[in-house]
Amino acid sequence: MPRPLDAYVPICDAIAGLLRPHAEVVLHDLTTRQIFYIANSYSKRRVGDSSLNEPESAFNEGADVIGPYPKTNWDGRRLKSITAVIRGRAQKLVGLLCINLEIDALASALDQLQHLIELPTRRGPTGPLVSKDWREGVNTVVGAFLAARRATLAGLTNDDMDSLVGKLDEHGIFEIRKAVPYVAEVLGLSRATIYNRLAAVRERRGQRHLKDRKN
Repeated sequence: MPRPLDAYVPICDAIAGLLRPHAEVVLHDLTTRQIFYIANSYSKRRVGDSSLNEPESAFNEGADVIGPYPKTNWDGRRLKSITAVIRGRAQKLVGLLCINLEIDALASALDQLQHLIELPTRRGPTGPLVSKDWREGVNTVVGAFLAARRATLAGLTNDDMDSLVGKLDEHGIFEIRKAVPYVAEVLGLSRATIYNRLAAVRERRGQRHLKDRKN
């Protein structure tokens, strides 16, 4: 039996095919709050992952098109995103079609592409899309860390990686359920390595606090 969002799968493929490799198109199912389909995935999300969106009521009063708005990919690349709200029978909210355009690769393109890489003033309510998305928080912290050091993940030393794990810990990322597997995948480390580094970082932090208290 066809599902309400099945009809939008070819649209996702068409958009991703036209803008490949710079566009990822994600179809969210608001009834299950999971990713229904993803074309040209480069965000390390998969079909069946949590959408981390607000309940349907959060979109009832909003626009049918949300954005464009800025986002950050897991590797620090800047994204320009836009979302279409999908309604079914009786205007019931059934899904979101999100297009994430990677703009760093376009920054040095020809002048006629300039309008594609500009991030205009936000249009529509972007809050419901990002307020619950802890993955976006991980991406932002990692992106800022790499930008500050003008480095890539592959170029980080062991001390740098410990500092990055510590920065994520300071932002409360590891207090979130299921955060460790995502962070491990983003950083290219095993879960055990993440736990070991996290334990070491917290131990050193505790020792510093103890020393400061004595002084």
